[in-house]
Amino acid sequence: MDGYQLQWGNLTLHLLPEKAIYVEELRSLLIADPHFGKAAHFRKAGIPVSEKLHIGDLMVIQKLMQTYHPKHLYFLGDLFHSDLNIAWNDLETFAVYHPETNFHLIKGNHDILPDAVYRSDIWQVHVEPLTIGNLILSHEPMTNIPSDKINLCGHIHPGISLYGTGRQKLTLPCFFICPNQIILPAFGRFTGLYTMKCGKNDNAFVIAEKKVIPVNFID
Repeated sequence: MDGYQLQWGNLTLHLLPEKAIYVEELRSLLIADPHFGKAAHFRKAGIPVSEKLHIGDLMVIQKLMQTYHPKHLYFLGDLFHSDLNIAWNDLETFAVYHPETNFHLIKGNHDILPDAVYRSDIWQVHVEPLTIGNLILSHEPMTNIPSDKINLCGHIHPGISLYGTGRQKLTLPCFFICPNQIILPAFGRFTGLYTMKCGKNDNAFVIAEKKVIPVNFID
């Protein structure tokens, strides 16, 4: 599967078709909006959604960890969707089997589990945006970002609509890049997309057919 490599200052950012970013120099893997537990949340409401959806997402993370051997795994918010359910046990078991990696959570609006749920020996929980060198990690996109920093975030679930002949329209998840900011696509497959409006200083890299592809905007 083909990713796309960006250079920002002294950092090499790998935009991955698995909807994640790997920061080479920091040995850090970044994932936004997995929304684990959402399937069980919908089943509780009487909507039949298979738990295999989340197991498949964990298998994708497992493959990424086997490929990149990250020292740190940062979830950029909305790790777990709404109330506590059985999916949390699967997530913690997964983390326990990777003691070589530090698991971080930058809290998002859906991260409403009681503080006691986050076991201190597994999770490093950050309530506020986290600054690491020239990176600022947050859940929601920030404004007024210092010129020497880049904000990596989620929350939006960005997508781009592409148009073809015969009124064909296809909306795909993307990495959305505006000055000093990269908004990651939602990692979870059961999340939906928000179609982004693109300005002249914006760029997008869509995820299609297991590749990350730059999109050229025409004014």
